[in-house]
Amino acid sequence: MTNLGDLEIFAKVVATGSMSLAGRALGFSPAVISKRIKRLEDRLGTRLLQRTTRQISLTEAGQGFYDRVLGILAGLEEAEFYISGRSAQMHGTLKISAPTSFGRMHIAPHLKAFMEAHPALTINLVLTDEFSDIVGGGFDLAIRIAELTDSSLVARRLAPVRRLLCASPDYLAAHGEPEHIDELKHHRCLPAHNNDTWRLDGPDGALSLRPEGMLITNSSEVIREAVIAGLGIALRSTWDIGEELKAGRLVQVLPAYEGSHNVALSAVYPSRQFLPAKVRLFIDYLAELYGPIPYWER
Repeated sequence: MTNLGDLEIFAKVVATGSMSLAGRALGFSPAVISKRIKRLEDRLGTRLLQRTTRQISLTEAGQGFYDRVLGILAGLEEAEFYISGRSAQMHGTLKISAPTSFGRMHIAPHLKAFMEAHPALTINLVLTDEFSDIVGGGFDLAIRIAELTDSSLVARRLAPVRRLLCASPDYLAAHGEPEHIDELKHHRCLPAHNNDTWRLDGPDGALSLRPEGMLITNSSEVIREAVIAGLGIALRSTWDIGEELKAGRLVQVLPAYEGSHNVALSAVYPSRQFLPAKVRLFIDYLAELYGPIPYWER
């Protein structure tokens, strides 16, 4: 009988398109991955993968086998989900990538309830403002605030993201409040990254502008503190500056314009067909926590 671990290795190689990436995700060396794939092919008496120096692709037999292997792995995962759901015990490690500010403000404070419900599960939360390589980095999922275009990954929308142009009352008192979008060129703007493009939705539809920034930084949190301190005008998400708006430390400017509504908060993961129960549970938890009208908008 075929070793179940060999099936998982085979599925991971196909999903990643690389034995080295599959090995990194599963904790094996490329040599071990290659040996296990060969053992599987020898047992089946057929070649499953075409290997070249540049890529790995499925043979016709391999494609049919892969489709059926995914069903087997998904069925096993559902069986484990049934048992773990009944016992309320979820084991292993859940590795998550998330944006730095959002992770600190809107994930970390809510981990306690989830982890108390699943005390045998370890959370590895990696905060970064760069898009992590989910497969290569061995992540189970990533939380992203973006207009997603990568069709090789599966995304589930968790909440809308509303972004506003804002400034401090002190800045507006000193420099005046812009009344038209073209007046931004005469103001100090604070793009989150150097050469960042602001994609906005306004009365005449979508538009893009590249603001001139006098502060260069790789930290979105630095821009947040700079706009609060009165250094200029910034495009910020309400999940980030909602409390400052309520307290009057920041004021919305040019309210007819907001950040592109195509940007959303999403959970991104490699495959819908083989989704571990621990990933599904955490995504469901966040979706219920945030919802179509997230708590920072209420």
